[in-house]
Amino acid sequence: AVLLELARAFATQAPTHPVRLVAFDMEEYGLLGSAAYAAYLKEQQQPLRLMLSLEMLGYCDRTPNSQWYPPGLKYFYPNQGDFIALVGNLPTILDFRHLARFIRQAGIPCQCLPVPLRGVIVPQTRLSDHAPFWDQGYRALMVTDTAFLRNPHYHKPSDRIDTLDLDFMTSVCRGLIAGLGNLV
Repeated sequence: AVLLELARAFATQAPTHPVRLVAFDMEEYGLLGSAAYAAYLKEQQQPLRLMLSLEMLGYCDRTPNSQWYPPGLKYFYPNQGDFIALVGNLPTILDFRHLARFIRQAGIPCQCLPVPLRGVIVPQTRLSDHAPFWDQGYRALMVTDTAFLRNPHYHKPSDRIDTLDLDFMTSVCRGLIAGLGNLV
């Protein structure tokens, strides 16, 4: 839904940089679609300003202790699952600071996690389509509600639209549109 809204917004007001909206398949089977595309871009020596992976975006839980983390991270981030996370490789630090500002202006708390070494230290940061872009040396970040680290319905039959916070997701989308629209 957010990808389609980005397409609609950018069709009427083009962002600063060229945009390709790409939906990958085979994520659960080893990130095959994104790995093939990242390798293709590298092989073709295609420049890429930023790859942005829209991971799970609509689950919000404002109760204390609703958020889990990989080992060691819980000491640095909130225990309530009411934020959106931006997880990026080190070259994206300025990008996620920029995007975080617009997401916060849209009313959504936003946490940023800079990840060194392509995420090998914290493997959970590699579980989405941005990881193959890290591996190819591209700037890439993931926008996520943290999926299974927060959402008890993730990949279960109970994962239905009525478990999502559509206002939360709409505000995340608005923040992304504003932030991406003037990314330097």
